[in-house]
Amino acid sequence: MDRYVRVEQTRAEQSSITDNEVCIMAAGQVRNYITYATSLLTEKGHDAVTLKGMGRAINKTVTIAEIIKRRIPHLHQLTEIGSVNITDTWEPLEEGLNTLETTRHVSVISITLSKVQLDSSKAGYQQPLPEDQVKPLQEGPSSRTRAPPAAGPSTEGVHEQITAPGTDEVPTASCSSDVVAQLSNIHLNPATAQSANLGAPAPDLGSNIQGSSSQH
Repeated sequence: MDRYVRVEQTRAEQSSITDNEVCIMAAGQVRNYITYATSLLTEKGHDAVTLKGMGRAINKTVTIAEIIKRRIPHLHQLTEIGSVNITDTWEPLEEGLNTLETTRHVSVISITLSKVQLDSSKAGYQQPLPEDQVKPLQEGPSSRTRAPPAAGPSTEGVHEQITAPGTDEVPTASCSSDVVAQLSNIHLNPATAQSANLGAPAPDLGSNIQGSSSQH
């Protein structure tokens, strides 16, 4: 495919995306999505917020929802999952080649967090967490303090490099063209839970160190 370039799809109509919907992208910052979704529920007067993610962003979407549930009390949850087909068009960079179309089968998840009661008869419904598992955000300056910087090279400009444009963007309710086209008005199936197998045993370096010492 090095002789082809993918054609950017036309952005779909944004009217189908409501103000309280947040599209989670794989490259976005988790803390920014959490801050934005939390503000929709606490500052902008919405009773519910819907998080949508597809493909590699599904795990991040679930993580964001779990964190928000532990920051805002009495949130009902409704999770729906499904899949969509995304067709990409590729234009040739050389003469004599034909235009190609490829289709991707991508999984989709939609998580609604609501202050009001949702349909508890659906399989993806979860009741609010117990109050002892929720730690609301405290207003005012953080109670954690930082130690004064040690003597050494100046760290001026480090923060600007970390928060450079494009790496710490504030999420909005709008989505990319692919997400808008595929997440709007689709019918999802009831959600099912799936556990993740995290972590792998660390390699044993002892034998390598002993073998290296015996050679010297």
